[in-house]
Parts: sequence; structure tokens; C-alpha cells
Amino acid sequence: MGKTAIRTVGEVSLDKPATEHTNIHNRWHPDIPFAGSIKDGETVKIECLDWTGGQIGNNDSADDIRNVDLTRVHCLTGPFEVEGAQPGDILLVEIMDVQPFQDQPWGFTGVFHKENGGGFLDEIYPSAAKAIWDFEGIFATSRHIPHVKFAGIIHPGILGCAPSAEVLETWNKREAELISANKLERDVALPPELKGVHAGAADAALKEKVGREGARTIPGRPEHGGNCDIKNLSRGSKVYLPVHVPGAKFSVGDLHFSQGDGEISFCGAIEMAGVITINFKVIKNGVADLGLKSPIYLPGPVEPQFGPGRHIYFEGFSVDEHGKQHYMDVAVAYRQTTLRCIEYLRRFGYNDYQIYLLLSSAPIQGHVAGIVDIPNACTTLGLPVDIFDFDIMPSGPAKALDMGICAFETGVTKGEVTAGGKNSERSFGGGLTYKASVVEKVKEAVSG
Repeated sequence: MGKTAIRTVGEVSLDKPATEHTNIHNRWHPDIPFAGSIKDGETVKIECLDWTGGQIGNNDSADDIRNVDLTRVHCLTGPFEVEGAQPGDILLVEIMDVQPFQDQPWGFTGVFHKENGGGFLDEIYPSAAKAIWDFEGIFATSRHIPHVKFAGIIHPGILGCAPSAEVLETWNKREAELISANKLERDVALPPELKGVHAGAADAALKEKVGREGARTIPGRPEHGGNCDIKNLSRGSKVYLPVHVPGAKFSVGDLHFSQGDGEISFCGAIEMAGVITINFKVIKNGVADLGLKSPIYLPGPVEPQFGPGRHIYFEGFSVDEHGKQHYMDVAVAYRQTTLRCIEYLRRFGYNDYQIYLLLSSAPIQGHVAGIVDIPNACTTLGLPVDIFDFDIMPSGPAKALDMGICAFETGVTKGEVTAGGKNSERSFGGGLTYKASVVEKVKEAVSG
């Protein structure tokens, strides 16, 4: 007997707002109504909007990035009942395929404004910027970052099962404690938020409850995974998700055409709308039998191949750009690793925001090299050299090319395009200073 056609259990329309979809939600909550049902062992297709619900356009301005409403994200398709799944079981999710919609063969990468989302390097690069990517089969190219082409490791940024009421209470309690203890001049976590909430087919009373109690989808969490942004969780991968509520209430979204390790600019993957094909299996009593407290996954066989010696690896340590020593801080170290790569690529004519966008979206390899040698954690960033159509190997002075410009928000001045900000130079620590002269021709395009 031949195979039957794969059923689509979640359809979306790119022509209507996310809030008009009854199978889309943007909070984690156990009471959001089921959007459909999937049999144990069944393979289905699930359509997804991009994570912002269509707020970002294919154009040459980053004003939409600057003004994006982050209370409305992420737009997840679901939640779906997986028949037979009960608390304590494991939902085995096998990713069979992920594709962009045929009538929307493009995606975007954004640097969020420091005052609206921010990002890994927002104290150095505070303005909003954007790159649009065009898809050519498995490859991506961008008019905003020329001379680059690479194959995408296409994957979902978010998948997970709904929390139980008890798990949700745990999330809200510990994140509220972190917010209360915060002494930084920035958000460290996002509490439940009524503004922008969407709860699928919920009525008005339930929608308000979800807004008051529901967990934001921005962070991944140990009990269920969620927004983990793992670039190698691609076609052929298997994910083992703990089940917390009857029917599992599985949701998926935030599809990425490609991403670098860390997704450093926050909107750092190549974000897209598309369709994901998944097989579901229920493993009874799997949480206890496998000893799981957090999801695990088996990577699939799909990954771009680069020959031996075809990466340049940059090192970073937990000494920040101001020369301040931090104790074994991996985040500080990875920021410095990223800045070393930005400084290197800047010599070829790219402006800093173009490189920042590129390192978020291209398949760079980020690794923790050492976390035992006090006081400095060491991280590395592997940049694949073959994504460029010119030679970037370390072989002496670089020739600066005309690299065009990425999209910026209105009002960005030419001095803000590089790390120098409004000044002509900026120290990056270790005595390294950059004079903002390489890309003057490029920066004139955005002079204010």
C-alpha cells in the first residue's frame, strides 16, 4: 500500500494579520485552546508566519525594525493536541523538512535598536539596521551585504510543549525575582504582558487571563525548550520534549533559513515565513525512563560542508572593550570574539553593521574553548571563508571593495555606521584602535 499525502494541520495566510488567525498564539500558557489534533506516529505539515507576524518588509529602510512591536511576538502556530500524550511522557519530534513559502522567497536579518529589543552588541551598535536575503534554492544572497553567498541550515527557532500551571508559576516566580533584583540599566527578563497578547481561539476572558499569566516566548526555558535558536536543529534532527499537559499542546514557529551560533543581533537569523514537516511520536513515561529535566536532540545530517582549513577562527576572552577584567564570563568573551571578527572583515570595505548582520545569519561556528583557567574564559568564532567571492585569508594588507550599504533606520548619521559612533575612532581594548576612514564612501549614503 502506497503512502498517503501528508496532511496540513496548521494553515496561515500572509495576507491577513496574525491576530486574525485562530491557530496562532504568542504566549506560553496551558489554557490556550487546541488548534488541531495530530495522531501518535503521524507526519504533518505546519505553516508558520515569520516571528514578527509580518511586521518587517522587503525594502531598504530599517524603520520597521526600529518600530517593531515586540509585545506581539513570537507568532507560533498551535498549540496542537498529540493524541495519547500525557504529563511525564516524551514527545519525540522529528524534523522532516523546512521550506520558505514559494510566493515569499526572501527573509530578513535585523539589528534591533538599543531601546527596542537591543542585541548582543547594542552598547556599541545601538541603531536599527536590516539586511534582506533572497533565496536561490538552498542558497541565500543579499543586496545589503554583497559578495556573500551561502547554503542555509534551515531550522525552526522555537518548538516546545505548553507548560503546566505549576511549571508556568515556576517560570513567572523565578523571572520576577530576577527582575526585582536587577541592578542593570536594561531589561533582564520580560514579565507577562497584556499588551499585544494573542491566544488563538481563546475568548475575551481567557485571552485576558493568558495576558496576565502567560510567559513571554522570548527566552528558552529548561523545562520545555522553546526559543533555543539552535542552528543545527535542522532537517533530520530529532528532539525529545518533556510533556507537561494532556495532549502535549505542541507549538512551533520562528523559522530560520540560516543562522550563526549565538544569533547575536537578536533578530539575527535569516527570519522567514514557511512550512515545516514534522513526525510526532509519544514515548510513554519517557521523562523518568530517560532521566530528562530538559530537552535533548540528535542533529540531522544536513550541514554546509567547507574543506579543511576553510575557517578562520577568532579568539576572545573575558576582558571587555574597556579593558575591564571579568571573572570567567563567557558572554563577555564571545562579545570580544565577535568584535575581533568585525575588525578583521572591516578591512575589506564592509561597514560594522553589515558584518554584525552577517555574523548573525551566516553559519559561523561558536565554541567555548576554555572555562577553567581563571580569570579568563575563552571562546572562539569560526568564520567560513568560502561564503565570500573574494579571498579573505590572512595574507597581509586587505583591499577595500565597494560593499554598498545595509538598510538603516531614518536619522542614522554617517558617523554611527561604524563602531566609532559619532567620533572618528574607538578603542576596542588591548591597545587596538580603529580610525573610521575605510568606508567613508559607503557611509555617505546614509549621511544625515
